[in-house]
Amino acid sequence: MRKLVLLVAWVALVVLLSLGISGSMPRNTGMLTAKPNIVFILADNMRKDDLKYMPKTRTVLKTKGMSFSNAFVSNALCCPSRATILRGQYAHNTGVWSNMAKTSEGGWKAYRNKGNEKDNLATRLDAAGYRTGLFGKYFNGYNQGNTYIPPGWDRWFGAGAFRYFDYDANDQGTIRHFGTSDSDYVTDVLGGKAKTFISTSAAQGKPFFAYVAPIAPHEPATPAPRDRHSYDGLKASRPPSFNEKDVSDKPTWIRSRPRLTPDKSAKIDKRHEGRAETLQSLDDMVAGIVRKLKDRGVMGNTYVFFTSDNGWAEGEHRRPGGKANPYEEDVRMPLLVRGPGVAAGSNTYKLALNTDYLPTFADLACTSSSPCDTQNWRYVPDGRSLLPVLKGNATAWRSAVLLEGHQGSWKHAVPAYAGIRTVGAHERKYLEHETGERELYYLGSDPHELKNRYPATTPSAGLVSRLQALKDCEGEGCQAAEDGQ
Repeated sequence: MRKLVLLVAWVALVVLLSLGISGSMPRNTGMLTAKPNIVFILADNMRKDDLKYMPKTRTVLKTKGMSFSNAFVSNALCCPSRATILRGQYAHNTGVWSNMAKTSEGGWKAYRNKGNEKDNLATRLDAAGYRTGLFGKYFNGYNQGNTYIPPGWDRWFGAGAFRYFDYDANDQGTIRHFGTSDSDYVTDVLGGKAKTFISTSAAQGKPFFAYVAPIAPHEPATPAPRDRHSYDGLKASRPPSFNEKDVSDKPTWIRSRPRLTPDKSAKIDKRHEGRAETLQSLDDMVAGIVRKLKDRGVMGNTYVFFTSDNGWAEGEHRRPGGKANPYEEDVRMPLLVRGPGVAAGSNTYKLALNTDYLPTFADLACTSSSPCDTQNWRYVPDGRSLLPVLKGNATAWRSAVLLEGHQGSWKHAVPAYAGIRTVGAHERKYLEHETGERELYYLGSDPHELKNRYPATTPSAGLVSRLQALKDCEGEGCQAAEDGQ
């Protein structure tokens, strides 16, 4: 009997070995690395509720991973938000406040001149042994024709000067022009470059970090030819804050706005239609990247993050468009995460902020078995790792985040402000503007921010003191203030 068992086992082993030798195992299987791969996909000007136009993304990420109900950006403007993502710091610590590239506080030059490129997400992951690649938009002011490649990036394909066709790209230091043919559509080109990067990295067996930053659905919101007319006649949503009737309780720059005319409302709807159609190629790109990860055999060891840099107004509080305000449509983001240990179809109400991406990715890259050399890390980030939330074992967590803005001479600027946004039993937003005006909303009963309760109701002393602590916080001090300590 014992000989028979040994014979069966030997035969089974021979069969398995022959299968492996004959190539019957899945083709193009990547070499798994000890460190997980990370793909970070960043939309441009995408609202949280725009996810309803991306069914493929919801299928491959939301149903297979975790969705965040309370994900925010602190400063709802492109360059400040992207600086925060790359540095893990609030704008008052990155020094990047606006998109105005010709000012000392705006755009790529401000980010670079303030030394932010010396230590950031790219340099830290690169030092941790990752193959790093950027595909798409970097910062306003990093214009077409620029051959500069910032430190920390092993693969660079910088493209996205708000053109969907007829644009230049910095392809690893060489300027390449893309024209007006269907194959030149920028979202598709970026997706193709990102997938090639994934394939090459997987074949090398090296952990990789892909930062994929298309301009969709930013204006001019030009859909791919195949997606034109896919949402003909679509109208923007009409929440209670749309074309708000009574704004007497709002700050001056809102009170001064006239009510939207039928013509302006029609323009909002037309733009919304274009945005929804433009998101279709982004939806394809996300699905294509996930499919490539599966084909290369590395999906099981890869985290995929999908979010946006800021939101966009569509008629709320009489604003026909724009961003950079502290209202929910500007600051509340989509955030979907799929990866090892993330429960499929899960949802969390934990507060996430764009300060958290650098700490999260560093947490994934730097483990006890493979620690990182931190001697060149020049600062402690203001955010925190989302890994405990993703793993489902987070206990104590922040209950508030800072909202801040200071756009200077930017043409769409509102007066500088600082505010605190809380979650929990008492969900509130309290804002202090440089004009001396104040806003206080009880979001649990007033999610559309229709009723400013200030000055009839004054914020608690604790809320005010937490805001004061957050306005100038740094590193662990930010985390303590967010926690209410």
